[in-house]
Amino acid sequence: MTAPARTLYTPEILGAATALADFPWDERLSLRGEARSRRCGSTLALGLAVDADGRISGLGLRPHACAIGQAAAFAFASAAKGRSREQIAEARAALADWLAGTGAMPDWPGIALVEPALGYPARHGAIMLAWDAALAALG
Repeated sequence: MTAPARTLYTPEILGAATALADFPWDERLSLRGEARSRRCGSTLALGLAVDADGRISGLGLRPHACAIGQAAAFAFASAAKGRSREQIAEARAALADWLAGTGAMPDWPGIALVEPALGYPARHGAIMLAWDAALAALG
């Protein structure tokens, strides 16, 4: 393994990627969205339930992504409940700015986990997958 790979795939990232199993796909979730990273080919399907106020009340994921994409999806899933479409869109915009180097780290619990991937633009699309899929699901 080369030095950059060891730096990118930290034990925390690998642990979060495996912890994504805590959010299994659920056919009963009626709102569905998918996203694909054009750069690396990673994909993520996401199912959501929302409460009467339109806030996320349940979610399940079906990832086909690298460990970075899965770790980012874990950060998303761990903090998504109770959030509205507007909050997801704001976080997605902040995340895009951060990845582009034009903004601060987004105020999203757990997102610091993927900070080692900032220097790997080929992984940025995979990081965005969960937010993009959620926005697609929420219309």
